[in-house]
Amino acid sequence: MATGEFDKLMKDGYRLMEDGEYSQALSKFDKAIKADPTNPSAYLAKADAGVLVPKVSQEEVIALYKKASELDPENPFILQSWGAFCMDIGLFNDAEACYNKAAQIDPENATYYYSEFGVEYYKKALVVYESRLDEQTRAIISKKALKYLLKSIDLDEASAKKLL
Repeated sequence: MATGEFDKLMKDGYRLMEDGEYSQALSKFDKAIKADPTNPSAYLAKADAGVLVPKVSQEEVIALYKKASELDPENPFILQSWGAFCMDIGLFNDAEACYNKAAQIDPENATYYYSEFGVEYYKKALVVYESRLDEQTRAIISKKALKYLLKSIDLDEASAKKLL
């Protein structure tokens, strides 16, 4: 299939996403993948649409992010999107790995990846572990979040303690 057809499918899919027509957008991105199975943007777009379509399983969405990342391993945006999805579904270790890899690939913006992970982890982990949230669990969550927030401003624990 010609590049023009792929581009049209992607453009139509993004337009449908903007209009809230996620299932239809999913179909366009699926056709785009068939048109060019080596283009990571089609897998990323399908994953982003799939997040918003209940019939698409979490495993399928993860597989799409993984494929996009395999096709474009130096793209931190794919990793950030994948990490955010993992965070939303409570796969915190996977989210942490994605954000760390994005920061490694894109050191100029590492601050943003670390701070996003720290803040989102703190908010989401408290909710996920709410049923068994004792002081020790809360402290573990807070410490991990704080570690990333300090890292985002290039500060280690010892230096932070001196400042405080």
